[in-house]
Amino acid sequence: MNGPEQGTPAHQGAGLHIHGAVTGSQIAVGNEQVTQNQINHTRAAVPEEYAELAAFVRELLARLPEQGLAAQEREDTEAAAGEVLAAISGPEEPEPGRLRRALTLLRGALAPVATGVAAGTTAGAQEWALAAMQGLTGLG
Repeated sequence: MNGPEQGTPAHQGAGLHIHGAVTGSQIAVGNEQVTQNQINHTRAAVPEEYAELAAFVRELLARLPEQGLAAQEREDTEAAAGEVLAAISGPEEPEPGRLRRALTLLRGALAPVATGVAAGTTAGAQEWALAAMQGLTGLG
């Protein structure tokens, strides 16, 4: 059955309908609770002077699921790491102030884990977060 425009499918009834390309998305429908993780290994343009920092942050993101963090700490760390990558990637030269704020945000997300303040933090996660904070300090 076609809709008002020739060739356009007509959908009737409730439900999720997606038209067009969907790339890099995650969708959960009909769930009471859902946790989704996604690691995007696409390499955006990173100026050479920030390549080591970008590699460090990507490695941090890759190892994040292994740390057994609570959902909030994991989400905060993922978001903050994404901000760092966004600050150093893209067509424009990275703005030093934006990068400094993003690095501060990422260290702030890691601090409760490194100090053991975050609920359920294991000793291994503490060591990992502390090493990550020290690495960021040396690179940022």
